[in-house]
Amino acid sequence: MGTDKVYTTFWDFYPYYLTEHARPLNRALHFVGTTLVIICFVLAIVLHNGWLFLLMPVAGYGFAWFGHFILEKNRPATFKYPFYSLGSDFVMYFHTITGQISRKVKEAHETVGVQNKWA
Repeated sequence: MGTDKVYTTFWDFYPYYLTEHARPLNRALHFVGTTLVIICFVLAIVLHNGWLFLLMPVAGYGFAWFGHFILEKNRPATFKYPFYSLGSDFVMYFHTITGQISRKVKEAHETVGVQNKWA
């Protein structure tokens, strides 16, 4: 499947997204980046400092892209599916903080039909 498939719904895309985030360290970097994005967002509002909004993509994409290019050795889905990828990052964040992520990643590999090379 992969990015050759055209995804027309978010929930069809999400399992593919998870297969591209199979390595736990990559997911951890995404978690750090997303946490920093949330912190920047909240601080920008609380402190009335719009400049903090500019740090959001740097924090989020910096950690995520390092995880993809260096660790996972794949191309971020953001380039082809920017909005689905952004939404998926927050769903993955939720699945991480609720302790569901390992099960979701396993299910995603079964759904997409690829083996998890990091399992």
